[in-house]
Amino acid sequence: MKTILASIVTTVLIVAITLVAMFFLVRATVYVTSLESSLHRAAAMGAELVLGIVLLLGTVWLATHLAVRIFSRKEPPSAGLSEPLSKTPFDQAPTQGGSVV
Repeated sequence: MKTILASIVTTVLIVAITLVAMFFLVRATVYVTSLESSLHRAAAMGAELVLGIVLLLGTVWLATHLAVRIFSRKEPPSAGLSEPLSKTPFDQAPTQGGSVV
């Protein structure tokens, strides 16, 4: 029951954040197109692109982060995976001075 409620709240939250981000981007576009100076307009377009990327990628990151937090399993790690994976035979140096080739 908690998972269903959390997924519904997360969906509503993400839709609301995306709509607010789009609202800000539309307002920024209207403001940028109303600028008289070409230099200011070009700089504002670059800032608007950065703002759009940050806002929309932020909402996508937040959506995936919350989805993973909601739907991930809460099991402890198994005992077989406790050793680091970097310990392989290829990482060990030869002990008797033999050739590595």
